[in-house]
Amino acid sequence: LLDGDGPFPDPASRYQPEGVHGPSQVVCPGSFSWTADEWPSPALEELVVYELHVGAFTREGTFAAAAERLPDLCELGVTAVELMPVAEFPGQRNWGYDGVALFAPSRVYGRPDDLRRLVDRAHALGLAMILDVVYNHVGPDGSSLERFSSRYLSRTRRTPWGRALNLDGPGSEPVRDFLVENALHWVHEYRFDGLRFDAVRALVDDSPRHLLAELQARVRDTTAPRSVLMIAEDSRNRVDLLQPEAEGGWGLDAVWADDLHHQLRVGLAGDRGGYYRDFTGSLEDTARTLEDGWFFQGQVSEHFGGPRGTDPWPVPPRRLLVYLQNHDQVGNRPVGERLHHQVDLASWRAVSVLLLLAPETPLLFMGQEWGASSPFLFFTDHDEVLGRAVREGRRNEFRDFTAFRDAAVRDRIPDPQSEASFTRSRLEWPEREREPHASLLRLYRATLAVRREWGLGRLERGEYRVTGEGGELVLEARPSGGEPVLVIVRLGGAGVLESSESPLATEVGWRVLLTTEETAFAVDPSPPHVGTGSPWPQVAFRRAGAVVLTRA
Repeated sequence: LLDGDGPFPDPASRYQPEGVHGPSQVVCPGSFSWTADEWPSPALEELVVYELHVGAFTREGTFAAAAERLPDLCELGVTAVELMPVAEFPGQRNWGYDGVALFAPSRVYGRPDDLRRLVDRAHALGLAMILDVVYNHVGPDGSSLERFSSRYLSRTRRTPWGRALNLDGPGSEPVRDFLVENALHWVHEYRFDGLRFDAVRALVDDSPRHLLAELQARVRDTTAPRSVLMIAEDSRNRVDLLQPEAEGGWGLDAVWADDLHHQLRVGLAGDRGGYYRDFTGSLEDTARTLEDGWFFQGQVSEHFGGPRGTDPWPVPPRRLLVYLQNHDQVGNRPVGERLHHQVDLASWRAVSVLLLLAPETPLLFMGQEWGASSPFLFFTDHDEVLGRAVREGRRNEFRDFTAFRDAAVRDRIPDPQSEASFTRSRLEWPEREREPHASLLRLYRATLAVRREWGLGRLERGEYRVTGEGGELVLEARPSGGEPVLVIVRLGGAGVLESSESPLATEVGWRVLLTTEETAFAVDPSPPHVGTGSPWPQVAFRRAGAVVLTRA
């Protein structure tokens, strides 16, 4: 009760059994009996990340149901699971970026100990657990922060989603402490192995020490010698986020890198609107993006209206996370279509191998490993007034896209407030047993095994190069102390790769590790002809495909 008004939930509530407007329940974190008292700290060299939404990952949509599926992810070959935000949100369904009670796992997914069991089960299986957290704003419905203090939210700064949290204005010190304590809460009370910071660009902070620099240092001070990964989502291609504070950086471990996704989507699906207008999708530009980690390194971006990016070479490529799908790049499309819904299966197999064997760290979005038929739509469950605004805002967002300039067409964009938008987004696990899904899943498992066995996550700058050879992308890699690996990818049509000026062309004789057109991986295989006896393999593709080779 505040000045006779209320009652209001505790801003640091550990559980909201009746939702964001209900009472806060006291939870004792120390009463949980952990079984995996020792678990491996995540190593960037071995990192393969699997992003999932707890509510849509299984039919049940709970922490407990997700825990039952973890052995499947181990068998796939991923090493870390990244949960989209789980902090309590309004309604029964939400992506999680409208979180309100930042310390409370959503009652929709289960109780706090159910989340602990999920993490404990992952650790017993050798999986790291990463949590997506949102520190740039709080949700538009249910927050009581301003009831407790007018200093929580900035009086002058806004984000695309509402008022920014006060990180650098008068009275900001306790607000910063509140967010640092939230990070400590997740890594200590739930034993998360890493945090992914959402929309870092919207963390408006002009103080001498950025919030994330302070946060990562304070978390590391309390967890050493245990390792905790700090990952930023930031579209600015800023390498300083990954450099030590002593060198003027923020001291983070990794950052999401968008440019490879954008190049491949333009090249494969022909996207041109919005930020895609900055990308050509050409083989040459895609090869450069894959080799460097991102494309924009200071060039002028038409979309951003000025220079974008810095040189990524001061950091190893594994500190950049790349992807073909993630929740944003699928769910922020008008009808939530995945890339594999828009390209032929042969091309999807080929580009999947390119991702999984990249020198950067690959991130998968739930279901892509079997070509899930389900879309991933934007979904919410707000009250009628706010829900109407969300619905209209969602449809107006696409008015500048050629295909949606007609209002009648925009009206056919799925309603975020409809429960059907959520239920359509749930994975259908039984389809993994049917073709063509089963063969695609086998390909993902086999390719990740190659990545692991040949140490491609350990590649340093100078140990690999990527070129566009005619119609093919060629990744040539030789991990320190390891055997050379060639990844030859044709993203569409027939063609022949015959020669190269590669230093690896002096090696006599090659053997095939896998091709995407093997019977095990393709329902209608059309294998390329691969000549392996000469210093450089000759590959004749009948259609899109990938060939992975090493020295005989």
